[in-house]
Amino acid sequence: MTLAWLRGLLTRRPLRVWGAATGVALTIAFLACLGAFITRSTATMTQRAVEGVAVDWQVLLAPNADPGTVRGALQAVGVKALELVGYADVAGFSARTGGTVQTTGAGKVLGLSSTYAIHFPKEIRPLVGSAQGVLLAQQTAANLHVAVGDTVVINRLGLPPVSVRVAGIVDLPEADSLFQAVGAPKGLAPQAPPDNVLLLPEAQWHALFDPQRTVRPDSVREQFHVRLSAPLSKDPGAAYVQVQQLANHVEVKLAGGAVIGNNLAARLDGVRADALYAQALFLFLGVPGAILAALLTLSMASASWGERRRETALLRMRGAGVRRVLGMASLEAGWVAFAGLLGGLALAWLAERVALPSGSSLRSVWTLLAGAFGVLLAVSVVLVPTLLALRNQTVNAARQKVGRASAPLWQRLYLDLGLLALSGALFWRSAAGGYQLVLAPEGVAKSSVQYESFIAPLALWVGATLLAVRLLDWALRRRSLTPILRPLAGNLAPSVSATLERQRSLLSQGTALAALAVAFAVSTSIFNATYAGQSRVDALLTNGADVTVTGTAAHPAGSRLAALRAIPGVAAAQPLQHRFAYVGNDLQDLFGVDAAHLTETTRLVDAYFRGVTAQQALQLLRSRPDALFVSQETANDYQLKVGDPVRLRLLDARDHQYHVVPFTFVGVVREFPTAPKDSFLVANAGYVASQTHADAAEVVLLRVNGDRTEVAARAAKIVRDLPGATVSELGAVQQRIASSLTAVNAAGLSRLELGFAVLLLAAATGLVLLLGLTERRRNFTVLIALGAKPKQLGAFLWGEGLVVAGAGSLAGLLIGLGVAQLLVKLLDGVFDPAPERLAIPWGYLAALALAAFLSTVLAVNAARAASGKRLTEVLRSA
Repeated sequence: MTLAWLRGLLTRRPLRVWGAATGVALTIAFLACLGAFITRSTATMTQRAVEGVAVDWQVLLAPNADPGTVRGALQAVGVKALELVGYADVAGFSARTGGTVQTTGAGKVLGLSSTYAIHFPKEIRPLVGSAQGVLLAQQTAANLHVAVGDTVVINRLGLPPVSVRVAGIVDLPEADSLFQAVGAPKGLAPQAPPDNVLLLPEAQWHALFDPQRTVRPDSVREQFHVRLSAPLSKDPGAAYVQVQQLANHVEVKLAGGAVIGNNLAARLDGVRADALYAQALFLFLGVPGAILAALLTLSMASASWGERRRETALLRMRGAGVRRVLGMASLEAGWVAFAGLLGGLALAWLAERVALPSGSSLRSVWTLLAGAFGVLLAVSVVLVPTLLALRNQTVNAARQKVGRASAPLWQRLYLDLGLLALSGALFWRSAAGGYQLVLAPEGVAKSSVQYESFIAPLALWVGATLLAVRLLDWALRRRSLTPILRPLAGNLAPSVSATLERQRSLLSQGTALAALAVAFAVSTSIFNATYAGQSRVDALLTNGADVTVTGTAAHPAGSRLAALRAIPGVAAAQPLQHRFAYVGNDLQDLFGVDAAHLTETTRLVDAYFRGVTAQQALQLLRSRPDALFVSQETANDYQLKVGDPVRLRLLDARDHQYHVVPFTFVGVVREFPTAPKDSFLVANAGYVASQTHADAAEVVLLRVNGDRTEVAARAAKIVRDLPGATVSELGAVQQRIASSLTAVNAAGLSRLELGFAVLLLAAATGLVLLLGLTERRRNFTVLIALGAKPKQLGAFLWGEGLVVAGAGSLAGLLIGLGVAQLLVKLLDGVFDPAPERLAIPWGYLAALALAAFLSTVLAVNAARAASGKRLTEVLRSA
């Protein structure tokens, strides 16, 4: 009998069984995919962090330490590469070129083996000449005006000067970490890398500076540079702990013989915050979808509550005991769980192939948890209603119509208004208090997420939906929809409105679900579109333009401006000066711009400047030749106020010496295309050229209206004979930069969430509506038996569809806009700079509306068709 019961359900009540299984499948698939996404994302962040570190450890030897002992201790923990590097302080360098003598301030001389550049290729980038022998840093070569083959004098400390011949000029991309103060106390401000650096072969360095070690032992030291080979955890937090423990192990073994500068741990420590942002993204954008999928399943089950109640009553009347009824319900629950689990895994597998990042895998604990939750959900939606029905001990009681005599408890308690007030209060507190989602307290080596921040968007999402339900209930009770229904129902509008009023409880439930689905889809799509736009702004800030050609002071890219401008696909080309200027004793980057034409090739946003818009900033530059914008750090360090005179020292092309040039401080610039994150200056290129007697532009910015990759390739051919020139393209930079969200592949998350959002919305507006209409098919069949025409029956069906899909979609759209604004504000830390406005994905929203419309049409037509079949059977049932 039990199997016959199940067979009858599958043939006579397919929508109830398969509807619940569909909800379970969506829930399992969504949770499993999100778990796979988050696991893959954290693994990707760890991998990028490890690959992005030039030197894992810099091990500073104590003055009397034995290098052999230290080498053995390091090799014991597993290393891929190990190099001993010598560091020597010098009083400065000098060179005679062009009939003049140039002298620099204090500098450093490094001693490197012939294999160092092979083992640590990110530390040294050859520009001109040989990659072996005596190598001079690019900035030092510019200060001394020397080229390959020239002689440089090293002014040693306590010893006579020595001369060396330059074999090549190089760039040091990782100078900040290369010259870090290993073993400095925590909290001490990091020291800036030296302006003047020279690299020597290992043997030559020892010959020149071993004697200086005897005279001035404090000026010479040695480090081991290490690349680890030990396998690390895929989780950045666990990998950070692992690397720290390895370093502690080595330091304990050496007992004061060395101090480790743990660059890899420092990078992983920063990535831990990215991982926490990934968790925040999961909670902000993922959990609502999972909740919605579960609510969808519960709503499908509740839509068939009356039918289940009648079936239970009939079984009890015909002698079935409680155990038999529960056995039948358990079999139904098992079938729903099995079908939902199988469908969910299949859907997750498909989503993994289509939406998830490459390398994602469903074989994880997340999939097991998703499956367990889905099975529990399936059992709950079948057995709980059955148990409630069994509480009625008589057939008469079981057949009574269930309804509310008064408003729901949440309406009487005004829970909706309370949640909205809570959301507003938390948002106001965040906006007014300099909110940070991820905290990294001073002196605490662990970041954490302020999980209480999730209350604001969740309270807005739920509170606004409940408010929409309250307003709909109010409108249905007063039959305020009659004028709206009149074009659809004609003279039947009052009757349709009365029918909707009697069904307002079920309609409110469906409308709430549709509103939640639309709000989830709208908020997620707007946030992801806003991020996609801001990631391009971030990349444009880093690269400067679609394609950027960067030269050197000796060989500026601006010398090829005409040829670059003539490349097919180049819409505009603008030169950009990148010089260096002394602010006091601090050497900072100086950018000279053409304020009238700069925006032809790059974008300036208002967030780049403090107190003025981007257009106002450009106007300030155009209004006076000596106008100067300085970074926030420089303005704070030197207590500058608008209008203050600023005296910079710039290199003059006539005598190759630094001379004082007067400027006027006109404002603060927080960010600028191609500029570093800390200290820099922005001025008028014409004024800088006139004061330094050099109009060369080291950088050329290209705006492209064609294929950026093709233009970049052509530009590289044009400047290939310029020593040290590089070409960068926006797309490659956008993939390379690692803000918190790019590290977790927001594009994959977007495809996953937006695809599921369409499915959830279609199920909410279509399947739930169809279940409700099918539940009331007896009423519609009575209308047909009484002679109702198809058009008249359609008025009742379309009336319910209009309420569920129309009112739900409208409310969801408004709620989604509010939640999206709140999400962008709370996740402000992932944007650099912060977005000026929300980006609206009109195409996706149109597809969303189409999905809701089509699912509603299908549901209404299916209900109309079902109402006209088997009239006698339907009228005799229940």
